[in-house]
Amino acid sequence: MEATHNLAPAASSTDSKLHFLDYWRIIRLRKAIILTVLFLVVATVTVVTYFLTPMYVSTAGMKVEKDTPDVMAFGGIGMPSQPFDPYFFNTEFEVLKSHKILDEVITKLNLNQVYAQRLKAPEITVQQAYEIVSRNVEVKQRKNTSIIEISAYDQDKKLARDIADKVAEVYETERNTQRNQRLTRGLTTLSNKLNELENQVTIAQKMVDDLRSSGVGDSDLASEGSQLVSMRGQTMARLDANRTQLRTEVVAQEQIVATVRGIQQKDPEGLRYFLASSATLTTPELTTLIGSLNQAEQQRDSLLTKLGPEHPEVKNVQTVLSRVNQQINREVAGITAALESKLQGNLRAVEDLQKQIQEARSDHARDIASAAPYSRAKQDLETKQRVRSAMQMELNQQMINGEISRASSVMIIDHALVGLNPVKPNKPVYIAAGGVAGLLLGFLLAFFIEYLDTSVKTIDDVEQALGAPVLGVIPQNVGPLIREGPDSPHAEAYRVLRTNILFSRKDPNQRTMTVVSGGAGEGKSTTIFNLATIFAQQGSRVLIVDSDLRRPSLHKILEVSNAIGLTNYLLRQMKLDEVVQTTPQPGLDFLPSGKLPSSSVGILNSQQMKEFIEEVKSRYDFVFFDSPPIMGVSDASILVSEVDMAVLVVQYRKYPQQMTLRAKQMVEKIGGPGCLLGVVLNNINISQDSYYYYYSGYYYDYYSKNDESTPDSEKKGRKKKSGGSSGEPDAVEVKPKY
Repeated sequence: MEATHNLAPAASSTDSKLHFLDYWRIIRLRKAIILTVLFLVVATVTVVTYFLTPMYVSTAGMKVEKDTPDVMAFGGIGMPSQPFDPYFFNTEFEVLKSHKILDEVITKLNLNQVYAQRLKAPEITVQQAYEIVSRNVEVKQRKNTSIIEISAYDQDKKLARDIADKVAEVYETERNTQRNQRLTRGLTTLSNKLNELENQVTIAQKMVDDLRSSGVGDSDLASEGSQLVSMRGQTMARLDANRTQLRTEVVAQEQIVATVRGIQQKDPEGLRYFLASSATLTTPELTTLIGSLNQAEQQRDSLLTKLGPEHPEVKNVQTVLSRVNQQINREVAGITAALESKLQGNLRAVEDLQKQIQEARSDHARDIASAAPYSRAKQDLETKQRVRSAMQMELNQQMINGEISRASSVMIIDHALVGLNPVKPNKPVYIAAGGVAGLLLGFLLAFFIEYLDTSVKTIDDVEQALGAPVLGVIPQNVGPLIREGPDSPHAEAYRVLRTNILFSRKDPNQRTMTVVSGGAGEGKSTTIFNLATIFAQQGSRVLIVDSDLRRPSLHKILEVSNAIGLTNYLLRQMKLDEVVQTTPQPGLDFLPSGKLPSSSVGILNSQQMKEFIEEVKSRYDFVFFDSPPIMGVSDASILVSEVDMAVLVVQYRKYPQQMTLRAKQMVEKIGGPGCLLGVVLNNINISQDSYYYYYSGYYYDYYSKNDESTPDSEKKGRKKKSGGSSGEPDAVEVKPKY
């Protein structure tokens, strides 16, 4: 369990690494497409860039602020400080590129005629000219300033300067015009409102004068009436305050009386102590009597401890206690009666104050009613006079502000200059952007082609799609090993294939084999020839038969004649010894296909062929049959059914997986469950596909380095060794005993 936990992270890491290597493998394999797309895009962008019309730019700078007075108006009343407005500059940017500004620029510079001449058009409207200018004018804010930069682009450097300057001038004029128009409208509105208020004040003054002339508004009477109303109001306020204060005292007294009554009903004896303990209710007499009572009770209790109740001294003390209790009861009754009396007196006082308040309110209402018309008229007149004064002050202030703010809030600080060098097109930037775009497009195209490619690419593809083991991985550009020699860097791939075949066969007596493929050109002939060569180099007696009667090719590898061969033997025209040829490789014999008569197309499916196979099995350790593609010709199917073993050759990235799967199914169906030993992946480009490096590239590099470091005398001696091995012990490839 511990080992399992330790292996889990390593497996996860390997999966991630292989996932990355898969992408890298695709890029390396499709680098021709990526580089082609990159070259085409960069070349196109370069050509287009050099044919584009050069554009010059000129920039004018303006200081732009909101319209505010430069100094405060009289009396400390002026325009408040303007808060930061994040939308102000965005709004002004839109104004600068609006029809109102650019149309005037077009008119003043006759741009519609200039553009008409450039475009060789009879006429260009202002709207069409506006579309051109708006595309070629950029507006932005200079960083951390209130300066707006106006940049104009044009193929004429002087015209670009004129457009930038003219936009700034028109905008400045437009802002000044709008400010003056707003000031004029404001002053006119204030003047009109002030005239209306003057008329209203005149009417109100006339009404006050009429009331005064009729006696209602006599100045003395009005003054006395006003004073009387004021005095009655003060009296009402004072009475109301007294009533509130007295009512508060009554509420407190009611609570005290209620408490005293409750104690008197429940505990009359306890009432005396309650009153004595209250600082506001007790009296000196009650306090003294309570003290005397306590002293007498203590004296009585002291005597009773020594004397009997009938003793004269005890009776004298008892008489004193009775007298003191009577005095306390009278004092408590007096205090209670005083509380009741004071409460009743305050209640009557509250009622009297309420009546006085009611009378004062009636008098106050009567006084107000008598002086109301004149008071209202005079109050209305005073209100209108105050509003008129405020309006007059506002008008004077705005007039002063207008004089103060004559300085424009828009000021051109940088006039546009003629550009010396064109800024568009920026050839290095355009070409670099084209390179990036071409590279991305090349990557996308490479991965898209890889996605559409359903051919066999990896060993995982074979094992998952075909469900068959991979016996060997053959590199690209492999030639006949009989020419390259046993020390060829490619020979080790076939040695691995030979070893896997020997381990994969189920019976040591299985000695006949054919190599098939789904389609033409997958390298099955080279594979079977080199495999036979490796078997011969390892000491086996091997016969290789070119049984591809329609398109024989093995005789071309050995550079021998194909005039006589298998067909002559099967037609019983010649004996086996007469058609079998020897090769430069010891232990390897070759049987060409011979000429195929048109009347003997199905000769492989004959009794003679079966007899031929039995005879060569008795003479040789291994017999290899070359065959045509199994998907196109029936000869391959016949060979599969007659030999002991079959190997399926799949060329890397050539045919769809479905075709290869179909070929594998046909071999298993015809030859039986154990006939197909596995699959050989052929024509792998080890230098480009690092996925296969550890299957074949390692041996290539290893033997290449050995060849470089080994003296020529050692190489010659090694070639003379029996079996032509690579010098390493071949423990797994010992010739089996049949």
